[in-house]
Amino acid sequence: MANLSTDFIGIKSPNPFWLASAPPTDKEYNVRRAFEAGWGGVVWKTLGSEGPPVVNVNGPRYGVVYGADRRVLGINNIELITDRPLEVNLREIKSVKRDYPDRALIISLMVPCDEDSWKDILHRIEDTGADGVELNFGCPHGMAERGMGSAVGQVPEYIEMVTRWVKTHSRMPCIVKLTPNISDIRKPAEAAKRGGADAVSLINTINSITSVNLDTFSPEPMIDGKGTHGGYCGPAVKPIALNMVAEIARSPETRGLPISGIGGVTTWRDAAEFLALGAGTVQVCTAAMTYGFGIIKEMTAGLSAYMDQKGFTGVDQLVARAVPNVTDWQYLNLNYVTKARIDQDLCISCGRCFAACEDTSHQAIAMNPGRVFTVKDEECVACNLCVDVCPVESCITMVELPKGAIDPRTGMVVGDYANWTTHPNNPTRKIAAE
Repeated sequence: MANLSTDFIGIKSPNPFWLASAPPTDKEYNVRRAFEAGWGGVVWKTLGSEGPPVVNVNGPRYGVVYGADRRVLGINNIELITDRPLEVNLREIKSVKRDYPDRALIISLMVPCDEDSWKDILHRIEDTGADGVELNFGCPHGMAERGMGSAVGQVPEYIEMVTRWVKTHSRMPCIVKLTPNISDIRKPAEAAKRGGADAVSLINTINSITSVNLDTFSPEPMIDGKGTHGGYCGPAVKPIALNMVAEIARSPETRGLPISGIGGVTTWRDAAEFLALGAGTVQVCTAAMTYGFGIIKEMTAGLSAYMDQKGFTGVDQLVARAVPNVTDWQYLNLNYVTKARIDQDLCISCGRCFAACEDTSHQAIAMNPGRVFTVKDEECVACNLCVDVCPVESCITMVELPKGAIDPRTGMVVGDYANWTTHPNNPTRKIAAE
């Protein structure tokens, strides 16, 4: 069987699945249960420095977006960092690490932008035996309004400054957790690297309001008739997270910077996609909150089976495998021509492909007598919409036209663009001559 063990910036774990800093990692009881279930690592819920206590709301803390059959697609969380005393957390961390020395135990931190405050808490964290720290520069609510969290993560200069403090006053590996609430995720990653960060983790939650109660006219979750914005996570944010991970993995300035991927990891396949785009570990929250810690068994078994199928003996052979195939639009091969094909043996004559193409695409599907649907090659631009809306897997596929064939839509010979000219910025792209 494939070896799922990982060595991420010197932090070893039996598999790449870590629980993210969130409510599931708030106390010793939870973390012990997670390790017994099989999780490779845990990022302990964010600690703050001693001072005025953090007070969370004593009411609903989560707003939810549902899919079909009330499947949880996203959770909006308005909970702040831990409201448990720092000393209690430190004592529990030390106890857990003593009993589970083979598991990764990372401590999430968020303290004011003051060097002495960071120096103090780092020394106390080191005494617990924890494997490293994750700097929470992403919290979009509550703490951000106190000048921490995303208030720091949105300013590259602050990221670099605080990261440098951490590396100056601690021997522990340092992971910088990035906020997605920014226009270009590469800029804070570059700042973290300049500050000496050993790795970055992303994405943190997205600033959001998930719903409005149309009886009380308050955002959900509602506290005494009022609501607020919170941090959105879960399967719905995965596409955003994958793109941001890929941006950092392929950028010349940050290429090679270790990444812990976060954002909607629910299955082994989700994890494999993050790994293929450059992540060395993945962090999970919403899936555990929805299905419990036992979901780790499906994740590890599925990833192991996939790696066996591919002939991968270690996780490192999967990491960044897809990065070379991520490019910008202008470098796509526009000489590559495909057409949709409908398998009549699999078609159930529902007509979804026809409705979608006729009303919103290129009128490239014909409805023939007996509700037999066929593709009109002369109109098909290969947009793939019919494949996406078809309820039967593999009923509609995209088939490449062979070189030398005539494209019925353009009348051009596929692969033979003698009468076309090369795009000035892309040698693989042809355009019609003026």
